[in-house]
Amino acid sequence: MKLSLGITNALSQALQRRDQYIVNAIALLDLAKRQLQMTRDQGWDSLIENVYSFCHKYDIEIPIMDDVHVIRGQRVNLRVSKVTNEHYYRVDVFYTILDIQMQELNCRFPETNTELLLGVARLNPIDSFSNFDKEKMRRMARLYPDDFDELGIEALSCELDTFIINGHDDERFSDLRGIGELSRKLLQTKKHISFPHLYLLVKLVYFYQFPLQLLKGYS
Repeated sequence: MKLSLGITNALSQALQRRDQYIVNAIALLDLAKRQLQMTRDQGWDSLIENVYSFCHKYDIEIPIMDDVHVIRGQRVNLRVSKVTNEHYYRVDVFYTILDIQMQELNCRFPETNTELLLGVARLNPIDSFSNFDKEKMRRMARLYPDDFDELGIEALSCELDTFIINGHDDERFSDLRGIGELSRKLLQTKKHISFPHLYLLVKLVYFYQFPLQLLKGYS
């Protein structure tokens, strides 16, 4: 448990910070998934060595791994299954704990939601739109097929090319602190008329609030 929880600790701490940058959180998420899988594939031998060392140090009896595992509280002749100690600790405990953690991460952050989070990060206007990424925003728009068909995706792409330049040149957009402010500023300046597909995407992201729900749900 110490090993498995240690792998996800950085991710857990990051998701609980209000100022956590989404791209960094997603990077930690990907790292945690890869570390859990690597630990499952290659981590058993090093773990059992550490356990043996700990037991020797504190004079704790070490079970013989090739022996049949006895369930506590049951007499030997009442065993239901005859698995070895190694099978029990490696498969029923070690693998099971890691599989549960990976399943939980995949359930909380499936590919679609991860794509949304990355798209939201690239849509954020902070630092004069320094994070704008047209391709990621196109991919995010595809997650809303009821609102963006192929023609809508292409129109959004053209609008983004123009808006990125326009946003840099317009001082009214120079100090925005979030997607909510971007939505309001587009409306106030009437730019939502010139960039209707961009404004639609901003509204979808802002009003559904996917990032906050997902991040708070995990942490």
